[in-house]
Amino acid sequence: MREKLFKKAAALLRGSRKTVALSGAGISTPSGIPDFRSPGSGLWEKIDPIEVATIDSFMKRPEKFYQFMGPLAKIVAAAEPNPAHFALAEWESGGRLHCVVTQNIDNLHRKAGSKNVLELHGNGDRAFCMECRKQYTSGDIKEKLENSDVPRCDCERRGIIKPDVVLFGEQLPLKVLMQAQQDCEECDVLIVVGSSLTVAPASMLPRMARSYGAKLIVVNLQPTYVDSMADVVLRETVETALPRITEMI
Repeated sequence: MREKLFKKAAALLRGSRKTVALSGAGISTPSGIPDFRSPGSGLWEKIDPIEVATIDSFMKRPEKFYQFMGPLAKIVAAAEPNPAHFALAEWESGGRLHCVVTQNIDNLHRKAGSKNVLELHGNGDRAFCMECRKQYTSGDIKEKLENSDVPRCDCERRGIIKPDVVLFGEQLPLKVLMQAQQDCEECDVLIVVGSSLTVAPASMLPRMARSYGAKLIVVNLQPTYVDSMADVVLRETVETALPRITEMI
């Protein structure tokens, strides 16, 4: 049965004119980056996200945000792409994948070689001053945090530097979201990789793709709400499943 599911997934990808991948935290956990929602291990079981990860809490207590995110940022900076990231990059370079729509901010898709990456929640490698909008990098933030609890810009207003990531209470980047929606409407196959599909609006993309006639492949260890409508559901680790599919395409 397991082998049949892999073969079916590969057959769907071979026959697709336009394939889109939707990735979540589960594609990066094999790279050592903890996720936020897994039962028993998710970061939100250890701390209330309302305290550190809303735009309101960031504006009121930015030092608390950086106290929490600082150690995590070091983990992300040291992380390397795993075989699942490299598989998607290989699919794209071989003309098998149109784009990756990702909920992740860790930049690992790009590090693996993917070119067409739609980052719904931003990119942790980028940052900006909330007053003058000057651009910074995660490295700049790291340097400034050596001498202060809150990284601030060099501008006259000494604005707080914020990572270019979407916090709770903020809107997703509209152009990126619209492009992701368009690609999902136009694709023949949407493959969900390591996402629990619990955070909207990204969670609605598979349903949207399905409504426009796309085939669905789900690669995730935990159940998702689209499993019942998916053509293939693989309860496999992403770092073993995607290379296995690659061998069969």
